[in-house]
Amino acid sequence: MSHTLSEFESKQLLREYGIATTPEHLATDPDRAVAAATQLGFPVVLKLCGRAIAHKTERDLVRLNLIDAGMVRAAATELLAKKQPADGDAQLLVQAMVHGRREIIVGLIRDPQFGPCVMLGLGGILAEAMRDVVFRMAPLSRADADDMVGDLQAAHLLGAFRGEPSIDRDALAQVLIAVGRIGLERDAVRSLDINPLIVRGASPIAVDALMEVAD
Repeated sequence: MSHTLSEFESKQLLREYGIATTPEHLATDPDRAVAAATQLGFPVVLKLCGRAIAHKTERDLVRLNLIDAGMVRAAATELLAKKQPADGDAQLLVQAMVHGRREIIVGLIRDPQFGPCVMLGLGGILAEAMRDVVFRMAPLSRADADDMVGDLQAAHLLGAFRGEPSIDRDALAQVLIAVGRIGLERDAVRSLDINPLIVRGASPIAVDALMEVAD
């Protein structure tokens, strides 16, 4: 048996392994959500966050680019009204808004034959259109991580592209190596999806994450 961690809990573990994530706070009501947004600085993102909420977008539980306290308060009230009994102790998750034109998926699976394997692919609409993903067994060396990037069919999109700088290859490699370490050092983690890992300027930042762990 297994269960999923909340997005907030999943990203706490990512931060323990040095993976950059969005600055964020949990809030239980609209007033606290406004206070958190003010502390982070506008614009912000607001989500309903809990262990039972694996697919927030499909349930319309994400509000983007909230630029002032009034918008945050209205969105918080709206999201809390969408909370269902099965969502348990779900709270509001207030995040700094991260802008970037390129999105990446990084994941971890446990293969019955090969053990923990790290996945890298292009995210967003490109993920569905191109199915451009590569896998490597953990542990990953720096050379393995570089090879994964190079093996993507659309690797050129991670270089300088349409006014965007080349992605920080060192930072991306460290994300891949860290996910491999999670697979080797955290036996309870059955799977992990970091989706999207948005490239802000040159830096990859985990904006959402979902981790499945053994009971």
